[in-house]
Amino acid sequence: MYTVLRSSLLVLSRHLGTSRSTWLRYKTTLAEVDSTGIPLSPTWSVHELLSSYPRPTISPAILKRLHELSALVPPSEGTTEHAKLTQEMEELVRLVEAVKLVDVSEVAEDGPVPDGRTWASGEGVRLDAQALEKAQIVGGRALLEHASRTMDDLYVVQADKPRN
Repeated sequence: MYTVLRSSLLVLSRHLGTSRSTWLRYKTTLAEVDSTGIPLSPTWSVHELLSSYPRPTISPAILKRLHELSALVPPSEGTTEHAKLTQEMEELVRLVEAVKLVDVSEVAEDGPVPDGRTWASGEGVRLDAQALEKAQIVGGRALLEHASRTMDDLYVVQADKPRN
């Protein structure tokens, strides 16, 4: 079994934006690892990390307003459902606040953030001859062949509302 060197972890923690004291506060012992360097047991947990941050409070008025903005019906105040939801929302706020505290000023940028949209900004749909031929083959009335129900060359859609 190999052990991870504390000095290496501290160098890594500097690149990740955590201080030496923060790292040592959460992990003061070396972790046992397998032959590939993967720890055999968890070395930290989100719950352990978040327990060091103060717990925010969400008032019933804020919880009600969040429900109004989401077009949801809030649980009645004083119920166990209301208390559970308030606690879960407070934990989410605590997580968001903890993420906002991470110092990323020294992280090197490798370029722009990749665009996750269907088509990246500044790029269009490729219109080559093969793509146009395929589009013409499956276009128009030919699409009706793939429908499960048709009538008089029209799609038949089951409606859940009865007709008057």
